[in-house]
Amino acid sequence: MAGRRAYTTHPLVLRRVTVRRVEEVTPRMRRVVLGGGDLAAFARDGIDHPGFAAPGFDDHIKLILAADGDVRAALPAQLPHGIEWTPAEHRLTRDYTPRRVDLDAGELHLDFVVHGDGPAESWSAAAREGDELWFVGPKSSLRLPERLDWIQLVGDETALPAIGRFLDERPLDVPAHVLVTVSDDAARQELALREGDTVTWVLAEPGDAAALESAVRALPVPPGKGYVWAAAESRALLPVRRYLQRERKLPKDWVNITGYWHREEPAAPEAEATADAPGLSVDALATRLGVPGPGIATLLPLLTAYDVVIDAEGSGLRLGAAGEELLDDHEREEYTGHEAELLLALAHVAPALRDGTSPWRLASGATLHDTVAHDAERYGELVEECEQLVFLLAGLTADPLWEGVKTCLLTGPGSASMAAALDDAGRRPRLRIAEEGVPGEVLRGHVPAPDRIDWTAGPADVAVAAKALAYRTDEEAVHLLTRLAEWTGTAVLVEASRPDGLSPHAAEAALHAFTATGSPLRDSAALAVLAERSGWRVERTVALGWGAEATVLRRA
Repeated sequence: MAGRRAYTTHPLVLRRVTVRRVEEVTPRMRRVVLGGGDLAAFARDGIDHPGFAAPGFDDHIKLILAADGDVRAALPAQLPHGIEWTPAEHRLTRDYTPRRVDLDAGELHLDFVVHGDGPAESWSAAAREGDELWFVGPKSSLRLPERLDWIQLVGDETALPAIGRFLDERPLDVPAHVLVTVSDDAARQELALREGDTVTWVLAEPGDAAALESAVRALPVPPGKGYVWAAAESRALLPVRRYLQRERKLPKDWVNITGYWHREEPAAPEAEATADAPGLSVDALATRLGVPGPGIATLLPLLTAYDVVIDAEGSGLRLGAAGEELLDDHEREEYTGHEAELLLALAHVAPALRDGTSPWRLASGATLHDTVAHDAERYGELVEECEQLVFLLAGLTADPLWEGVKTCLLTGPGSASMAAALDDAGRRPRLRIAEEGVPGEVLRGHVPAPDRIDWTAGPADVAVAAKALAYRTDEEAVHLLTRLAEWTGTAVLVEASRPDGLSPHAAEAALHAFTATGSPLRDSAALAVLAERSGWRVERTVALGWGAEATVLRRA
């Protein structure tokens, strides 16, 4: 039996609240108290929504703002069971932790660090009684392990709302050891400490990785089983993560590290970046890497747009600020694994287009499915990428197709998320797992194993392929769908059918899909073609949000 899941999911609902009052917690922290009927159960546009719930001390809600002031145009579309982030040019979103939730009073407290810039801080500075604010979430709440002896809470000023809420509500009755870096003594707050707790305040500039690491290393390690929660600037947490996992060797489920914000580094002037040494020509770079020149040329506009390289006219290619970061130890450590190799395969875009194959196949000599099917670590990375899927599946698990279903066949790296979503919805069919080519021991390592799982594939009332086509070529997809038709008369394909409108990289989604499979991002029409080739017909689609859809198939 696998351990209990680390998160509890919540329905994703768009809510409107208004400002009731504004309080100054410290010279460095402003509290905005919000209220409104949308915090209780309510109905909008014929859809009933549950009341607001944020039981976790570090829950996040996503505030929706607009650079042009037209917030209504920036709002996402509310689905019956989720959110669709439609494209909006001026939309700005920021994640914030509820400092306090008082549903009896119909109030939600949000704390904003006063640092002088940023859209959310600017909104809070101008907030007046009656002003409206729209938000979505939280999508999940952290489940802390049971039977701990202590917890360490580490963060910068942005983590103070979560730390303060933990100490107020005490989800664990164990000693809490708090470490907070602040840029000014005025940021210190009164915290609800108990006997046995400790608090350490460290003066450091925001995002100072060295200061944060040094302070964490200086913390005493209490005896017994403990848990470390940390939240700060994302890159400043990298050495902290290495220390906890490599030196203190804390298990993965004893650590939760979250980048709350990302410091923007000023780009170096082009003159400085190009003056030291002559740059490489495209042909010279292609020769050095051993890849076709046209493939490099195809990538140049994207690489220069993100400042990975600078294409200086007359003096060749040089690394830009982002490229220099990738050479830094911290950045290079994160730039590994499946995602990195997928991006590197983009060098083969041009010949792949010419040969009618996928860039991944040209780069590795095998299809992506063949690669991950024989590599437990790579398959595990796909499973981890699909963990976010569990937050989108409420629309599918609420669908009437589950009435009377006693057995469900799962396939694809999203199977674990699908099994979790069925549990959350109270659906309890007997589960069967089918992943052709992937050894059983690999599957057992990545799919939770409740008693109702049958590891032998076979006939089922319904089959769900959860992100199973996202790493298969068209021919491999047809083969899988043909096999599913031998086992069931109803199948559901859970796939990203269009770019996520909230993602800053939405424009690159089709290119990433082509790199993996040799096909662009498959929309509903493309999935219908593959289904028809495999003996299926499309009955309908269920919008899940974030660009994902569930396509319901019936055997033709």
